Amino acid sequence: MADPALKRRFEQGGFVLAPGVYDMISALLADQTGFDAIYVTGYGISASHLGLPDAGLASYTDMLSRVAQITQGVSSPVIADADTGYGGLLNVRHTVRGYERAGVSAIQIEDQQFPKKCGHTDGRRVIPAEEMVQKLLVAQEARASEDFLIIARTDSRTSLGLDEALRRAEAYAAAGADLIFVESPESVDELKRIAAAIDKPLVANMVTGGRTPVLPAEELRDLGFALAIHPGLGFLSAGEALRRGYAELKASGTVTRQPLHEFDAFCRAMGFEDVWDFDRRWADPTEAAAE
Repeated sequence: MADPALKRRFEQGGFVLAPGVYDMISALLADQTGFDAIYVTGYGISASHLGLPDAGLASYTDMLSRVAQITQGVSSPVIADADTGYGGLLNVRHTVRGYERAGVSAIQIEDQQFPKKCGHTDGRRVIPAEEMVQKLLVAQEARASEDFLIIARTDSRTSLGLDEALRRAEAYAAAGADLIFVESPESVDELKRIAAAIDKPLVANMVTGGRTPVLPAEELRDLGFALAIHPGLGFLSAGEALRRGYAELKASGTVTRQPLHEFDAFCRAMGFEDVWDFDRRWADPTEAAAE
């Protein structure tokens, strides 16, 4: 079930900084760092699981199986990308119920047409705002607990302009969404306009190399945002580290220059201490006597 701590945090006017995770290694390391929440990125799942772009190719089943695995392995509240809800109204109901059963604390649904595309790339089209409002109403009816938060995202800024994005954001807020996410504003002034216009907890998407200026958490909080997600941080960091490590190995036959996670610490981060403790407690008596 959803972690009520996340809802309380927003109700109390708190700010949440959530790194993006895309597999169990990234999820465990982020969880152990002590963030207030972690964000499961659809881009990262599509890339790591399928080796494909975030263009509506990862299915509900693909995403749910990995989201469920992550929620079971971490203690942090999990915020999860659910694209367009994976279809029409009935699909939205099915998606909300599945994510909530999996232990997600907040689900993100966007107003793109299917197949969707990454929010900081070209070629995105949106459905009518009235259709998205219906999706949000279905999502609210489908959830078992109000601790399970619904994030309404609009991708209309790039193709239809900020005024239309704000109109949609206001409609989604009025429809009962718990958090509002205006995707890919293109300046600090636009971030300020969003914060001034919408009276709901707001999401800022910090994508290095994307359309939106990447600001420190403190500055986003001062502007009036409640949640900052960094969806690409994990896979961009890992991708660069892998590229460098593999390139050095290919060029020199060994790896000496690239910084690596210390092996024993990595074993412990993945849970080997529990295995070692189990082995000590359940050691074969004959082996123990022989020693």
